[in-house]
Amino acid sequence: MKSIHQYLVLAFTVCAVTLFSYSSGAASSSAETFVATGGKIRIEFDNVVGNRNLVLNSVTYKNASNEDFVITKFNYFISNVKFKKADGSVYIVPQDSSYFLIKEDTKASQHITLNNVPLGDYVAAEFMVGVDSARNTAPIEKRFGVLDPSGSMMDDGMYWAWNSGYIFTKLEGSSSKGNPVNGKFYYHIGLFGGYNQRTVNNTRVVKVAFGSVKASVTTTSGPEVHLLVDVLKVFDGPGTNVSIADYNSIMAGQPAKSQQVADNYVNMFTLGHIH
Repeated sequence: MKSIHQYLVLAFTVCAVTLFSYSSGAASSSAETFVATGGKIRIEFDNVVGNRNLVLNSVTYKNASNEDFVITKFNYFISNVKFKKADGSVYIVPQDSSYFLIKEDTKASQHITLNNVPLGDYVAAEFMVGVDSARNTAPIEKRFGVLDPSGSMMDDGMYWAWNSGYIFTKLEGSSSKGNPVNGKFYYHIGLFGGYNQRTVNNTRVVKVAFGSVKASVTTTSGPEVHLLVDVLKVFDGPGTNVSIADYNSIMAGQPAKSQQVADNYVNMFTLGHIH
């Protein structure tokens, strides 16, 4: 027969083991279910024409060819967004959350918010102008939101149904040097490399270094990266100088010229400030 002392020792041991197991289990469970929450980065795409604000339908501007023009539409796709830290590590925004259609006539579209960004100091951003070939050829159920070819996409006119591809950048307007019939010009730049038949690839990757300024993501605040987007670069750049008189329309039927324009518009983006 066990003595009272033995029972007490046994009871104490059982309680100690139980408490230890419970404590260890709770810690393990907590460690397994804990998810580090990130912060936010906002990006503003501020469309300008040289050193002037872009105003649709009313203000007259001039390009490097000294041609007058009024802009009536300016849309472009931004995708595949990344942020780089000083140590070289890169945060890639999840693919399904990384497609945006920026429209001058819709101010809300010019401000994008990226959630769950890992905390830290970022020194550069990278993104694509256009829609990559994987999404251009993905099943329709993978192309939702701004990539949905139906609905508002038809109103925006940013998809070539006949060509099964997105228009990456659309610039339209009027000019005294425009089409002799209606005075218009139309630059619709797309083409992702082709699906059944090879084409030029007019997607372009933009890299914007923040210089001495950092975009600091914390649990209590998220920076806004203000980018200036200069429409003049569509006309004037290293790819070509686009004369409206010579080219009042540039679309998929002019692949070589569209490629030159894409080489221009990759240079539209510069850092304004971060706050």
